[in-house]
Amino acid sequence: MTPLPSSPAEELALLERELIWLDTRRVQLLRRRSWLKAALRAQSAGGWQPPQGAPGGWAHAPAAHPAPAVPSGSATGGPGAQHVLLILGGLLLAVAAIAFTLFSWGELGIAGRSVVLAGVTAGALGAPVLLLRRGLGATAESVGAVALLLTVLDAYALHAAVLPEADGAGYAAFASGVLAAGWAAYGVGVGRLRLPLPAAVVAGQFPLVLGAWAAGGSALVIGWALLVTAAGSVVVAARVPVLAVRATAWSGAGVTWAGGLLIGLGESVSASGPLDAAAPGVLLLGAAAVALRAVWRAPQEMAVTGGVVAGLAAVAGVGGVLRTEVPWSWAVVVYLVCGAALAPVARIAVVPRPVRGGVLGAAAGVTGVAVLAVLPSAAATLLGPAAVLTGLWAGAPDGTRELAAGAWPDALSVPVVLLVAAVLLGAVYASLVHEGREPAGWTGAAGAGAVGLVSAAVPVLLVSADVAYAAALVVDLLLVAGLLAAAVAVRRVPAAADGTALWCAVAVAAHAGLLALAVEPATYAVFGLLLVLFAASAARSEEAVARSLALVLSVVCALVVASAAGASLELGAPRTAVLVLAVPAAVVVLGLWVRTPAVVVPLEAGAGFAALVALGLAVTDGAYLSLVLALCGVLAAATAVRPERRPGAGYLAAGLFATATWVRLVSAGVTHPEAYTLPVSVIACAVGLLRRRTDPEASSWTAYGPGLGVTLGPSLLALWSDPHWQRPLLLGAAALAVTVTGAVRRLQAPLLLGGGTLALVALHELAPHVAQVFDALPRWSVPALAGLLLLALGATYEQRLRDARRLREHLGRMR
Repeated sequence: MTPLPSSPAEELALLERELIWLDTRRVQLLRRRSWLKAALRAQSAGGWQPPQGAPGGWAHAPAAHPAPAVPSGSATGGPGAQHVLLILGGLLLAVAAIAFTLFSWGELGIAGRSVVLAGVTAGALGAPVLLLRRGLGATAESVGAVALLLTVLDAYALHAAVLPEADGAGYAAFASGVLAAGWAAYGVGVGRLRLPLPAAVVAGQFPLVLGAWAAGGSALVIGWALLVTAAGSVVVAARVPVLAVRATAWSGAGVTWAGGLLIGLGESVSASGPLDAAAPGVLLLGAAAVALRAVWRAPQEMAVTGGVVAGLAAVAGVGGVLRTEVPWSWAVVVYLVCGAALAPVARIAVVPRPVRGGVLGAAAGVTGVAVLAVLPSAAATLLGPAAVLTGLWAGAPDGTRELAAGAWPDALSVPVVLLVAAVLLGAVYASLVHEGREPAGWTGAAGAGAVGLVSAAVPVLLVSADVAYAAALVVDLLLVAGLLAAAVAVRRVPAAADGTALWCAVAVAAHAGLLALAVEPATYAVFGLLLVLFAASAARSEEAVARSLALVLSVVCALVVASAAGASLELGAPRTAVLVLAVPAAVVVLGLWVRTPAVVVPLEAGAGFAALVALGLAVTDGAYLSLVLALCGVLAAATAVRPERRPGAGYLAAGLFATATWVRLVSAGVTHPEAYTLPVSVIACAVGLLRRRTDPEASSWTAYGPGLGVTLGPSLLALWSDPHWQRPLLLGAAALAVTVTGAVRRLQAPLLLGGGTLALVALHELAPHVAQVFDALPRWSVPALAGLLLLALGATYEQRLRDARRLREHLGRMR
């Protein structure tokens, strides 16, 4: 059974499908009739036979099934084609009406104009009623649209011919109001037309705005006209159930509300006093009220968005009045406080929950913008003490502002903004925890943000307030102690907050350390206390990253103290390097005693950094550099006593000892290092030979690598500065012998070390001749040869790859 249609449009579509099916059935019956006539004529002529190509009887007649539904617009005569024809017809009528109004209106007299105006408009408005009674809804919609356009043209023609002296804006305001009322009445009266009511809503957006403009109103008057229009559209959207009307009303409300808001913001920012800012402030508060009314019972996403824009509008309105009474540098504080005043809205149960969330989002947005506004000034203040590095121990200043090198802000507004934002985030964190939220996610982020802002605000406040130098150091150290205590309180502080506290402690410690470098006693006191604080934090911390970072920073603080001791004793950089090595020496001893990887590894990382600093200090003096290298070798050898560090530390110790020897020879002006290295090589190779005899599985690198490297390395370095031919000849012959021995005995270390040395000697000898050849060749030949080489390698890539694999396998089989 065919279901009953639920609307006139569905009923019309059903009727059209039935008519199409009837047409198809009629064609089938006419074909059957022709076939039967042919059969009768053949029967009367003498024997009946089915005509050629005709079906044989009812069984073979075309089945009479209903025609399939034709989609709208898919075939001629369907609803889609009908709509296209109606739209085209309506457009042609509209063009004709416009042409008549613009060009032929003046040819008629007053009576003719009145008759045409009344007759055409009445006919166009009445025709849809008759068409709807006949069930021609689409045709009625098209004619109705033309009728609405004719009313607009009539209003224009009336102004052009009858009321030419009337003000254009005022007449437009009056005409749009009349049209809006008339279209609304017409849409309600007809009922079944869909266009008049949305058109009335569109026309209703103009009367107040155009009327204010025509009356010469100020920007605020126009803003209020826009805002009242938006409020009316909101009422229409909330009370009218028709979807098209609601969508049009919401769109119009959004446009007019945004226009009023922008006017209020512009006037508020440009106001020079509280009286001037009061009127824009009231306008902005009105915009906030309209936004809240619009989204009071809206869906969640729309309600949240409305709450955000309403909160921002309220902050702009109130803050715009208050900021005129304070210096411009404090305007950020004023807006921040106004944003904070929105927080109590969260406790008002009457306000829908999504709207409350949007208002709190506005408060959070104001807070974030305020922090971002002062962040550059805060960063410059925190980095200001870095100027101390250009004049260490220059003397105690009168105040911390002197050490900031002009980076401090002009007022206390920057630290106040940071502190207020920190208090707000702390309150949010406490409120969420009180509600039973877990200290993670957004809750933990609020706590971490509060910790970070307080950590930044305190040093900035010290500089901005120009507190005494000693007081600033004490406050910084107390802040570092508090942050470290919070960082190690794992069970009582969320993960995000304790991680933030740790890194903030590092930043504040750096700030205090830079301040301390201005005075010699302060340097020892501050870095000594920081050493104790970080060591205590590492001892109490249960988190691996926090403990490792604290241990590394402890070593760094000890390194600073050792360097400062060298400066106090006026030892100079090379001698201070020897003193600095006391730090890694203490770490090595501690590692032998503790032997806990979680503790030893960070300490060794810090000790490695200290050793690099010592090498950097001694690099200008060859003798002390050799001594530092040798002492580093001793420390590496002491570390190799531990079984888990033996392989790596042992090789490192051997390399450091060899490097110390070479550096010492170079610093002593020795031009023939072989006299010192060759005996060592002979003894080392002899020991390696004995090792291989007692342990055939020992690697050739272990047995012969150190001995060969002791001589070949320094000789290669001396080769490049030797203008004579004897050293290249002797070194090349020795390298050739070593290479042949490695190839014959299948020893990897002699083969590679000797071959590499031989190649470098050959390169040294051929370099001048190769340079001459390249100078003689034209410039284009070098890229050409390179291109040919690449082509050759590409053509034989697979073969070269197989050769490289075989070479690697062959070397891997060597000992």
